[in-house]
Amino acid sequence: MGWLITGIVFFFLLLCYILLILPRRPKAAQAAPFTGLMAAHRGLYEKDQSVPENTLEAFRRAAENGYGVELDVQLSKDGAVVVFHDDTVDRMTDRKGRVDSFTLAELQAMPLKGTAHRIPLFTDVMAVLDGVSPTIVELKSTNNYDELCRKTLAILRTLKGPYCVESFDPRIVRWFYKNAPDLFRGQLTEAYSYWRREGHLPVWRSLLMHTLFINFLTHPQFIAFGRGRRPLCMLLGRMIGTKRVFWTERPDSDHDRLARLYDCRIFEHCRPETRYKVK
Repeated sequence: MGWLITGIVFFFLLLCYILLILPRRPKAAQAAPFTGLMAAHRGLYEKDQSVPENTLEAFRRAAENGYGVELDVQLSKDGAVVVFHDDTVDRMTDRKGRVDSFTLAELQAMPLKGTAHRIPLFTDVMAVLDGVSPTIVELKSTNNYDELCRKTLAILRTLKGPYCVESFDPRIVRWFYKNAPDLFRGQLTEAYSYWRREGHLPVWRSLLMHTLFINFLTHPQFIAFGRGRRPLCMLLGRMIGTKRVFWTERPDSDHDRLARLYDCRIFEHCRPETRYKVK
């Protein structure tokens, strides 16, 4: 009798755990533009940054070559939605400091990697991509996430699309679940080892981000995953139709394996076919 009770309790706890980590299934129309899509990471930029990442030229090149696009948005000091990846300008410019410590005018005065290219507004980028390239919009983590989400959504609502949103920040994914449930949304994550080694997160947060125990709050319709062992929620999600996105595919990646495992792939430093058949 004791073993039976233990088994029932274990089964109940396992079921609760599965329900907590289980992502959502998107509507077919939401996922269709991104299924089998090869998306250029930060645009079709050059490895030597002669055409820098996240620039209008990189996005034009991606669109002209028939690729989808992945890009990053965040706020300037004066609240403009700009397209830029890092938290600071240190790597890409000759200045130092956080992006949100500079005004739009100051940011656009900074040459990117010594070129004539500048940090673009999100509206300017979407004028190039809208209706041409399916676009994956990553919202960068910030304490001012509510303003970033509101302004990004307001811009997206003026566009034809197709587009979707994603973030590493569960607060942002939940914001879109609550405020724009019709929008295709995804949770970015990595393996536990990444969060501990490169993310410098404590053990509990690293486990939380790897297992995505917060899925019951954010309800992502796709999981965007990088290196390492995939979390259980991705395997369960595949059974119910949650989409799987891989980042970032490079020339030395196992392309055939990635094509088998993922519905959409984000790439850089190579020129793959624009689309592939999802298996």
